Amino acid sequence: MRRFRLVTLLSAAVVCCGIAMSAATPALASHQQEAMFLDNGILRDPDGMLGQLGRLGVERVRLFVAWYLVAPNPYSRQRPRNFRASDPRSYPAAKWAPLDRALEVAREDHISVDLDVGGLAPLWATGKGAPPGKPALNWEPKANEYGAFVHALGVRYSGNYDPNTHSLSPGDPDALPPVHFWSVWNEPDYGPSLAPQGLPGHLTIEHSPWMYRDLLDAAWTALHQTDHAADMVLFGEVAPRGYPNPESHLPFGVFNGMKPLQWLRALYCVDQNYRQLRGSAAAVRGCPTNAAGSRAFRSRHPALFNAAGFADHPYSRWYPPNVEVHPDPDYSTLAEMPQLERALDRLQRIYGSNTRFPIWNTEYGYITSPPKRKNARDPNPWVSPSTAAYYLNWAEYISWRDPRIASTMQYLLTDPLPAIRTNDYGGFASGLITFGGQPKATYDAYRLPLFLPVTSTQRGRSLEVWGCARPAKVASRNTGDPQLVAIQFQANSRGAFTTLQNLAITDPHGYFDTRVVFPSSGRVRISWSYPPVDAYSQPTPVYSRMVQITVY
Repeated sequence: MRRFRLVTLLSAAVVCCGIAMSAATPALASHQQEAMFLDNGILRDPDGMLGQLGRLGVERVRLFVAWYLVAPNPYSRQRPRNFRASDPRSYPAAKWAPLDRALEVAREDHISVDLDVGGLAPLWATGKGAPPGKPALNWEPKANEYGAFVHALGVRYSGNYDPNTHSLSPGDPDALPPVHFWSVWNEPDYGPSLAPQGLPGHLTIEHSPWMYRDLLDAAWTALHQTDHAADMVLFGEVAPRGYPNPESHLPFGVFNGMKPLQWLRALYCVDQNYRQLRGSAAAVRGCPTNAAGSRAFRSRHPALFNAAGFADHPYSRWYPPNVEVHPDPDYSTLAEMPQLERALDRLQRIYGSNTRFPIWNTEYGYITSPPKRKNARDPNPWVSPSTAAYYLNWAEYISWRDPRIASTMQYLLTDPLPAIRTNDYGGFASGLITFGGQPKATYDAYRLPLFLPVTSTQRGRSLEVWGCARPAKVASRNTGDPQLVAIQFQANSRGAFTTLQNLAITDPHGYFDTRVVFPSSGRVRISWSYPPVDAYSQPTPVYSRMVQITVY
């Protein structure tokens, strides 16, 4: 790894932790949870951003590929003449360059990639009829054109494609990095990402699930045609809530959101009671109208039954991750994840499938104030950075305990610049770093998560201490040395911290789960040290957020 090349000795790692390793053995998780990250700035500055993410211990980045940014003549209604959309040579080389570079840097830095072939189609690949003044790049995208674009991606990132000769040669040292992890579209249950959500003229009838089913089929076919049949493919990528159309009483409209479980049922052609649709109710949703068609549904839409997992964006907004302030049986927030799991399983059983999809959290974070400012257009009580740090660690603990959840996710690295002129007042400020470049409280909380489910106990009794040394995996790979995390304690919130336990990190993702007897009330933190970068430097200790405990 170019920017995170670490050299150390085991003795140095032990010394920096303060005392010899305790005999206490941490309880390990029963399931593997991967650390994912999403920030579209990676495509603008892959060297800088992936270097930072590597130091944070990120294992996989989700790269969003905006279709129109790669396609030729994206703002024209006229499809380019003699354009072969399935051939990567037909696209301007300069438009491939940012993605090529990001994949090359990710490979150098040992960071895996989820390539999300998102929306924002070129105009020539969209349908007609988008309302004037409304977003048109996601209006009825043509599935065949989308499939051709995925085909081009599949060829280019097969691991055998040389961009200089445009040849496919296994073992070519100049071949671009392969991609083996894909996701299809982004928030197809949300109008700005896929429109119209409801059938025009009949907005109570779901329309976006039909469009997405066709897009997913096209992507699945394209990936199988380009030797990616064994790859990981996620579908869904749903927003976790639905929002009523403010212009009418309808449950969803053209550009608003549909509740994700309602969207799922329509995707699988069942009604709200999970009965298969028939007749006209099925026809207007692109579903089989009779029993024979339903029997063929599973073979005609293989991704719905054979994908590697379902992707969800389970945002908790400004409240704790274990509650949903406005609960709804059709939401898929983190607090309501069990109902998403049950719904997916039930939909599989309807068609005779025993698949139990892992749930991939592919977008999550907490908007903070500052920089977000409350105003008339946005009266929401956004949380402080310190509260967001607490909630992020809590959310990760919740998902770590759920064997169905396959990833923890952070969206963004850096807050966007506030667009004051448009009354944006801070934007989607869920980053770990301010737009001015200063780490927020969430930065340390992401790097070294720490959570105590219970923070008070009687003297002599232990408390569960859960956490993660996220960068430890990278350090261990680069040095070959065991990694230790120290559980440290400050009595009565005064004076120096002392190390109560040193734990060897044996979990491949850096997690630990143990119990500790604390001598009194005070504050708890964990410490881990970056190994020295060369023979002349020292380990660099870093710390988690602090947790107040009470011993009575």
